[in-house]
Amino acid sequence: MKPTLLVLAAGMASRYGSMKQIQGFGPNDETIMDYSIYDAIRAGFGKVVFIIRKDFAENFKKIIEPKIKGRIEIDYVYQELDSYTNGYPAPAERTKPWGTAHAVLCSQAVIHEPFAVINADDFYGSDGFYKAAGFLKQECREGLYSIIGYDLAKTLSDNGSVSRGVCEVDKESYLISVVERTKIYKEGNSIVYDDAGGKHETPFDSKVSMNFWCFHHSAFQLIQKIFLDFLKENGTNPKSEFFIPIIGDLFIKAGGKIKLIPTSAQWFGVTYKEDAPGVEKKLKELISNGEYPEKLWD
Repeated sequence: MKPTLLVLAAGMASRYGSMKQIQGFGPNDETIMDYSIYDAIRAGFGKVVFIIRKDFAENFKKIIEPKIKGRIEIDYVYQELDSYTNGYPAPAERTKPWGTAHAVLCSQAVIHEPFAVINADDFYGSDGFYKAAGFLKQECREGLYSIIGYDLAKTLSDNGSVSRGVCEVDKESYLISVVERTKIYKEGNSIVYDDAGGKHETPFDSKVSMNFWCFHHSAFQLIQKIFLDFLKENGTNPKSEFFIPIIGDLFIKAGGKIKLIPTSAQWFGVTYKEDAPGVEKKLKELISNGEYPEKLWD
């Protein structure tokens, strides 16, 4: 059974200021998602599911479908504020859904096989997709998930600080925890992060989560249970977020294992508008090096 790729494309893009999920960065107006889907097809994924918002679904489909229809099975899921809440009343001042783990939960009706989760606006590199596909086909089971780990130094922005989930693993490379560092940046020849205790240096090769997770389809039952518990504890807070690492943490505490699979790939994305020219330049370099064709969907 071929694995499925779940693409989280319902974000508000608040820091970037526009719908960067459907912005063209490649030489023929390819989006970052196009490269991810291209890599996923090459790696052996059989279906792609997009989590999107209803209010830009029509434009999204017009841009995506002419390129990939017939190349891979396609499905769509809408993440709404009341999806899978079991009737829980959201605070009146809350305007957006409940976060990335909630987005994953919203896809359970259309995913019945092992699957990987990625962000729409992140470039992950072909190595990550090959490794994810290999894990999902050969190793993934109810008690074993994985996360693709990127070198911290290969995930930073030149245009401001970033938030990264720094992975702590045991001696067998199983995940112990993902610690969210909300202000990481380059300073001279070092990488540092700020927190309440001040400034701290961290190694260049620290493995970080870029939200590239691999799950067994049985995870939906666990996510639903954890989500309802989350709502009971945090639902009155209009800014509370149900993130994927919450699922990972509770899965590990329940006796499950999450294998960290390292990749040497260069990650890049568009956290800030100023990142866009750099993304275009990096894609041109990859094309020049023969990693991608000039016209992706020729």
